Amino acid sequence: MNTLPEGVAIHGAMHPGFDTILTPDALALLADVHRRFDAERQRLLAERITRQARLDAGEEQLDFPADTAAIRAGAWTVPPAPADLQDRRVEITGPVDRKMVINALNADVKCFMADFEDASTPSWTNMMEGQINLRDAVHRTIAFTDEASGKSYKLKDDPAVLIVRARGLHLDEAHVAVEGAPVAGAFFDFALYLFHNHAELARRGTGPYFYLPKLETRHEARLWALVIRHCEAALGLTPGTVRVTVLIETITAVFEMDEILWELRQSITGLNAGRWDYIFSYIKRQKSDGGRILPDRGQVTMAAPFMAAYAKRLIAVCHRRGAHAMGGMSAFIPVKGDDAANEAAMERVKTDKTREAGLGHDGAWVAHPALAPIARAAFDAVMPGPNQISKQGELIEDRDALLTPVEGTITEAGLVGNADVAIRYIASWLQGRGAAPIHNLMEDAATAEISRAQLWQWRVHGAKTDDGQVIDAARVSAVIARAADAIRAELGENAWTAGRFGEARTILQDLALADTFEEFLTLPAYEKIRDV
Repeated sequence: MNTLPEGVAIHGAMHPGFDTILTPDALALLADVHRRFDAERQRLLAERITRQARLDAGEEQLDFPADTAAIRAGAWTVPPAPADLQDRRVEITGPVDRKMVINALNADVKCFMADFEDASTPSWTNMMEGQINLRDAVHRTIAFTDEASGKSYKLKDDPAVLIVRARGLHLDEAHVAVEGAPVAGAFFDFALYLFHNHAELARRGTGPYFYLPKLETRHEARLWALVIRHCEAALGLTPGTVRVTVLIETITAVFEMDEILWELRQSITGLNAGRWDYIFSYIKRQKSDGGRILPDRGQVTMAAPFMAAYAKRLIAVCHRRGAHAMGGMSAFIPVKGDDAANEAAMERVKTDKTREAGLGHDGAWVAHPALAPIARAAFDAVMPGPNQISKQGELIEDRDALLTPVEGTITEAGLVGNADVAIRYIASWLQGRGAAPIHNLMEDAATAEISRAQLWQWRVHGAKTDDGQVIDAARVSAVIARAADAIRAELGENAWTAGRFGEARTILQDLALADTFEEFLTLPAYEKIRDV
């Protein structure tokens, strides 16, 4: 290993190739970002907790900020997207493992969002190998041979445009420390990718493009803007070289979309409707309000009035500002060996993408290459140009429209389903797989978050299932046990143990029955994958 910059320590194993990413100059940039901006990151994370306490106590209501009314009323726009980001009608998403990166970039899509966040378990090996994989993809040297099948994979001549989703501000990277403190996973992902790839990206006529997840407020957007500007200056890049899309996947951010665009106006190209994390955030930030309880997850679709209002507002705000309004992910994936089930899944995807295109989105996500033609056809039907930015939609300014929960029922099947999916997903995450096909749906961390949040909220408020039975701690515990027993019987004892399903059950039970609500399940779970 090369000599480390002063104050920097590496606590993860140095596997072959890691030294080509953790170079002294790259680490110096990361350490500089940490020293300049981590205190503000920590302050903003503390403010999330303080604000939650105010919301829980009824001392604050979610609403549009009064002190930024002028920004919302102003007639300003953001810069046009770079040429290769003008058309984003189909984006595929997935983790950063080598085979996935090649297959996604080779898919018939406009962009690939390589995800260091919810679709990836943030183990040291995953994060470091992901950096290597993306560097090799940018330099067109990436290749992969599957040892089991012997099949070889290589990049095609005209791959999709690469966009990188860094981790959220709340996650540390425990394996790199500066003056003894762990660096932010977000800064780690961003700075290292930017450092190693900006020159080659420019040479190929593209640029360093990022998705920024889980922002709660304009103040967090401002922090990212400062980090971006500093890194551009440190690397001698023209301001605006880095371009970002922000996921609007928190209930607080829906009230500050104009402000987030404003704070990042030098670098931003659009916003994305991250529907699954948005549902989780809706529950989390309003967890103490018995009037905001949601029914079974399957009933909380984009057709639900508060979800439809969220999408309409995002489109209207983005297009008014000249930014892309990206649609979200339909979780359905192809079903092998069952033609009827596969046809039904494809029809659900078609319906979802047709709705998004008709509503005015400029593109949307798919989780599997086979779904790309369905999404493309939906957008081609209504979008002859590269985007629909000229289409002005309804600007939702009614907070009740954004907050009123959908009517529906809580069922025994919904209870058991939450426990089942959460255990299966958490086990997959502990095994190092952050994107998991479960019951013919592609699930990521948001799945488990919604599941455990609903179990917690239903229990705390004594909600009832449609048969009139109260959901209390004993019932939640029994449902988790029932789901766990069924999974164990299905898999067998060896697979149950090897797959860490027992640990997953314990994590879910602890979260669902806790007195206090954990901000993110990945925070306590991270301790179980460190040094992996």
